[in-house]
Amino acid sequence: MSIIDLLILQILAHLISDYTLQSDKWAQNKIRNGFKSKYQKWHSLITIVISWALSFQWLFIVASVPIAISHWIIDGYKKDLNNHKKIRKISFFIDQSLHLLVILGFTLLFYCFFSIEPYLKLPVNTHWLLIITGYVLCTKPANIFIKEVFKAYAISIEKVKEGNEDVLNAGRLIGIIERVITLTLILYGQFEAVGFIIAGKSILRYKETDTSKTEYVLIGTLLSFGVAILIGIAILKLHF
Repeated sequence: MSIIDLLILQILAHLISDYTLQSDKWAQNKIRNGFKSKYQKWHSLITIVISWALSFQWLFIVASVPIAISHWIIDGYKKDLNNHKKIRKISFFIDQSLHLLVILGFTLLFYCFFSIEPYLKLPVNTHWLLIITGYVLCTKPANIFIKEVFKAYAISIEKVKEGNEDVLNAGRLIGIIERVITLTLILYGQFEAVGFIIAGKSILRYKETDTSKTEYVLIGTLLSFGVAILIGIAILKLHF
């Protein structure tokens, strides 16, 4: 295992612990209550376990613990970020940038002081680790990223009426499916097929009579496809 593999695995661990295994209820509670949130300690514990487990090294616990503690501190101050009028809209991007810097820093420190000696030989190489991470990114993390972009640019639409939560969930699922399909096509070099899908969906959406709703959905669609396309191109271009 190389240091690049270890970094990718730690980013993957972050995506799993901060998105896949964290419910919206937990996330919103932490934003509202900061250090007083009852979910803070549980989320920090999950962070330690996933970080250590995906390092495939017994000694990486010395890095997983400070990563989780830093995560707890950053999440604790998220309440203050969201209460600050000037940076509220970009608090998510500040939060995630700090998390990634912490992961990078402690992983490199571990590499400086300890040898990378995994107790289990990984059945996949660096390229496949990137692919796995790319597919995870295309799921819940991408949904939240798109929502935060809307928030940053103050783009909104009338909320779905009570009782229609299933419509919102369906939209999230559609987004995940289209990104997974798009990423798969990109990895196989089928850029033309991606173009046809984007054009077809855009034409379908423009049949809507509600202009504001159409534009809202179209922006979300383009962001969704854009995320998957950029991830796919990055995987194809990165060589280690």
